[in-house]
Amino acid sequence: MKTQNSLSKIRNIGIIAHIDAGKTTTTERILYYTGKIHKVGEVHEGTTVMDWMEQERERGITITSAATTCSWKNYQINIIDTPGHVDFTVEVERALRVLDGAIVIFCGVEGVEPQSETVWRQADRYGIPRIIFINKLDRVAANFYHSVERIGEKFSLIPLPIQIPIGEEEGFVGVVDIIRMKAIIWQGEGLEVKIVERDVPPSIKEKAFHWHNYLMEKIAESNEGYLERFIEEKSLSVKEIKEEIRSMTLAHKAVPVLCGSSLKNKGIQLLLNAVNDYLPSPLDIPPVEGVNPITQERERRKPSPQEPFSALAFKVVTDPYVGRLTYLRVYSGRIEKGSFVYNSTKNRKERIAKILEMHANYRKERKEIVAGDIGGIVGPRSIDTGDSLCGNSNPIIFEGMEFAEPVISIAIEPKTKTDENKLYGSLRKLVQEDPTFKINQNEETGQTIISGMGQLHLEIMLDRLRREFDIEVNSGKPQIAYKEAIRKRAYARGQYIHQSGGRGQYGDVELEVEPIENGQKTFLDKTKGGVIPKEFIAAIRKGVERTMRVGVLASYPMVNVKTTLLDGSYHAVDSSEFAFRTAASIAFKKASRQADPYLLEPVMKLEIRIPQDSMGEVMGDIVSRRGRIYHTELKGTIYYISGYVPLAELFDYVTKLRSLTQGKGIPNIEFYRYEEVPSDRAETIIGQGGKNA
Repeated sequence: MKTQNSLSKIRNIGIIAHIDAGKTTTTERILYYTGKIHKVGEVHEGTTVMDWMEQERERGITITSAATTCSWKNYQINIIDTPGHVDFTVEVERALRVLDGAIVIFCGVEGVEPQSETVWRQADRYGIPRIIFINKLDRVAANFYHSVERIGEKFSLIPLPIQIPIGEEEGFVGVVDIIRMKAIIWQGEGLEVKIVERDVPPSIKEKAFHWHNYLMEKIAESNEGYLERFIEEKSLSVKEIKEEIRSMTLAHKAVPVLCGSSLKNKGIQLLLNAVNDYLPSPLDIPPVEGVNPITQERERRKPSPQEPFSALAFKVVTDPYVGRLTYLRVYSGRIEKGSFVYNSTKNRKERIAKILEMHANYRKERKEIVAGDIGGIVGPRSIDTGDSLCGNSNPIIFEGMEFAEPVISIAIEPKTKTDENKLYGSLRKLVQEDPTFKINQNEETGQTIISGMGQLHLEIMLDRLRREFDIEVNSGKPQIAYKEAIRKRAYARGQYIHQSGGRGQYGDVELEVEPIENGQKTFLDKTKGGVIPKEFIAAIRKGVERTMRVGVLASYPMVNVKTTLLDGSYHAVDSSEFAFRTAASIAFKKASRQADPYLLEPVMKLEIRIPQDSMGEVMGDIVSRRGRIYHTELKGTIYYISGYVPLAELFDYVTKLRSLTQGKGIPNIEFYRYEEVPSDRAETIIGQGGKNA
């Protein structure tokens, strides 16, 4: 049975970074040194435990977040290894939503990379305390101090190096423990490399003292009680230093920085010590807050097994062996195998058939899951990502999760009649797993349209249809997920009246539309005196929403529109929901066409690294793609270019960049925001019939 003391020795952490910074390699070493696995897999060989999907092993990238549990020095560490590729940022988002702390990995050669910034902002949004691990210091051109400087500048934080490297590149042989002022040297090669503690070498002693004094100054500045002692005695005990670093980390005043080389098995044990020492336990996190769905009052759940049960479902997967598997973070209380939980988000009661401890795609059955734990449950069929679970007598709904909207779509069709019967059900399972993957049916053409965060995202989904569900499909060319909006306010009346003897149809509404910000869609009813009976208001709203889904310009969804029902009339006999829904659709179309509608397109943030001699051609190519360059920086012989480019102009960009740079250009592309399509291009898109062309 878990106690408050055992809760203090739990760490729920994520490993986050830019793609290829070494997340999975680091996780694999952590599992080896904690005794969870006895043979280390390698990403480049496709043998890692955490990258278990066939697509991950073939491509050498992480696609789905994987959870595991290990222990280090009597601490239980629950780890989620997350993807670095921007197309799968949903996996980072939902992992950070339920984690208490994170290891952020930076490449010692590249320093702060574009996706590093993205995951850092995501961690900021959820207030996640972090430690930094600067990896790959054995590589040519690795520079620990430059990376620390760039991290401090880029994220406006105080980096606290608690280690500095001994040696550079191939000569990287150890670190100085800045807290204890001891050298830690690695001897030998491979997984059995030995750790030897020595005095700080004379060649680095001056630099070590500089960083030790820097650390002491930051601690003294943070803690007034230590400031006076530091001025008088110039020293604090190791225990005091560690306690204050922990306090600063949890308060987001500073971030401890460690270093090593995961591939060469250097620094992993010290990183695990830092996880125990500086990252939070469930007891260090404020009680989670939610809303009681009955009283509508805010309530809190403390991280205690004695509290009423509460948990958040942060991931749903279709497991070939156990069926629908839901990943939970338990915030309070406990549940046992065979018991019932209440899905307060959907107002449904569900039975827990099995409770599982996950190790990537391996699983071990458990009897219960308790406050502070991350685990899986099998049985419930109604639970989706972001749903709140609790006891029936103590209901609570936690804040859900928000995910980015898809920016690219393709039309697909099954190759055989047999596959046609299976396709929609299989797609629904993929949608349940990934909230950024969408499907819809084109009402005019009957085509199935799938949408996602990028070409790679959709490629993976089509590959999963083939491998996991045995469904072959034909797919069309990628289509841009344009949207429609309006510039001004407008009014219109819509009527649907058919009366030719007997019961007819009668619906009459007057609507106002006006632009609003931030992708919102709202509907207000301002009618008075019962001009339209209440039972028809919902039908009017549905008519508006259905029309917004297909737009008024080129069949794209409308956003940033506020619709207000102003007036109307009804017939005591002939009025119906269908009539009012149709009348609302007519009125909305009329008003929107008078409100100066326009098209929006997804614009991507493009960041690339290129050789200096390719600068002119690459810049010219970006401008020719309607790109806007906002930053360039030369580091040695490498140019770093940042800009914004419409997604419509980027379909062949990676191939073109390789051609312009002899294969040396490295791009990173992520969604930035929606912007207005230039009028000449908008006319072309509308003239072609939009997405139905």
